[in-house]
Amino acid sequence: MSSTMAELAVLRPNSLSLIVKRLIDLIGAVLGILILLPTFLVIAILIKAEDGGPVFHRRRVVGKKGEFDLFKFRSMCVNADTVLQNNPELLAEFQKNYKLVNDPRVTRTGRFLRKTSLDELPQLCNVIVGQMSLVGPRSITHEELDKYGQMRHLLLTVKPGMSGYWQTEGRQKVSYQERVNMDIRYVQNWTLLWDLRILLKTPQVVLKGEGAH
Repeated sequence: MSSTMAELAVLRPNSLSLIVKRLIDLIGAVLGILILLPTFLVIAILIKAEDGGPVFHRRRVVGKKGEFDLFKFRSMCVNADTVLQNNPELLAEFQKNYKLVNDPRVTRTGRFLRKTSLDELPQLCNVIVGQMSLVGPRSITHEELDKYGQMRHLLLTVKPGMSGYWQTEGRQKVSYQERVNMDIRYVQNWTLLWDLRILLKTPQVVLKGEGAH
């Protein structure tokens, strides 16, 4: 058996656990949207009022069933991609970590949304349609898959999560390779209890705003 197949064999969650996980996702996402709908409206108004650009940002990411559009509240200027391409230093930093610590493209409203993680709320819609889970590994682009080496196939056996091991334990404080290792560790050792612990810890981490950019 190859090393990749050996790692895949580790992931054998039973059907009942997966059904319960999906139920938690559906109930949590639906309730979240209903409760936070006024917040959605206020955020949309603030984004639109600042520069007149689109409210939502689509990010193409990979998942269990292929690529899909992950939705977020837009936190960057309208021409963010052009700004990045025209700045070699920023581009080099982004290509190394797929994150920018002091990103000049982030708007005033966007800084607040990122600090509070409110920009992630539209992903509740991704959870409802089954593309994401409330808890899972990080959502990544197709280009980032290469960072996972032989483990890339293991990562694609589960749905990416709105929150997860990295978001509650490392966030921006760890290196990219550590993020990869944390994702793999989560997939290999997944349990419903671990998911519940992450869900309970997520609000604490968000309220503290630690490691958020």
